[in-house]
Amino acid sequence: MARLSWRRRARHSVSVAAVVLDDQDRVLVVQRRDIGRWELPGGVLELDETVDDGLRREVLEETGLVVDPIRQTGVYKNMTLRVVALVFRCKVTGGTLASETREARSVRWMTLDEIRIHLHEVFAVRVHDALGDDHPPMPRTQYGRILASPENLVTN
Repeated sequence: MARLSWRRRARHSVSVAAVVLDDQDRVLVVQRRDIGRWELPGGVLELDETVDDGLRREVLEETGLVVDPIRQTGVYKNMTLRVVALVFRCKVTGGTLASETREARSVRWMTLDEIRIHLHEVFAVRVHDALGDDHPPMPRTQYGRILASPENLVTN
């Protein structure tokens, strides 16, 4: 069997997502046009873009808003989908909020109670992690749509 280079063995996508709050402490969310699910704005990085540039591009494409990252709040690995998601707390610096975009069926602000109702647990926890100011970025693992807790993980 031929040995593969590290580039051919690497099979993870890297995505970014933004947790953006308005002046009423509501969270910016998008309803994805492809699957109808509510999520934080974000998406997969292009190979030739920086993390900050990709984050700004994804948020602008999905919401019409220009953001700047304030701090990284989490690292989430989906073992099933092979995606590593980097989540950042962001502030709005420009743009105009769109009601819908090419990628989002709907764009809106949600309260934390609405987040708990409308976002799946694996996405809602990203908001929870971003709102805590007293800890470094949270690393978490999920299997598909199941969030793994540290006590349930088996390590070698």
